[in-house]
Amino acid sequence: MLSELSAKVTGWNKLIAGGAAILAFFAQAAYSQDGNQGIAEATNKVAGYFDTGTDLMYAIGAIMGLVGAVKVYSKWNAGEPDTAKVATAWFGSCIFLVVVATVLKSFFGI
Repeated sequence: MLSELSAKVTGWNKLIAGGAAILAFFAQAAYSQDGNQGIAEATNKVAGYFDTGTDLMYAIGAIMGLVGAVKVYSKWNAGEPDTAKVATAWFGSCIFLVVVATVLKSFFGI
């Protein structure tokens, strides 16, 4: 059955199929966009979200600082011996968030 089908395909049918494929290729090429333009648009969108993300990191750092202050205060009033360790950990995590946000901002030039 396959040999019968291939026998029916003549030279004109091959020419028409090839022409249709070439037309489809050029039609696709006409509607395609420049890759650099897409990358530049993505870069601009990410840069626009970066300030919001930095503000979010500062807000998370502030909330962590408040929670840590309450935790350290309650441990200090209870007279627990590991108060200095907890205070150092909370203070360090808040400083880390602020430093990371600042360094990323200056590293990427935003």
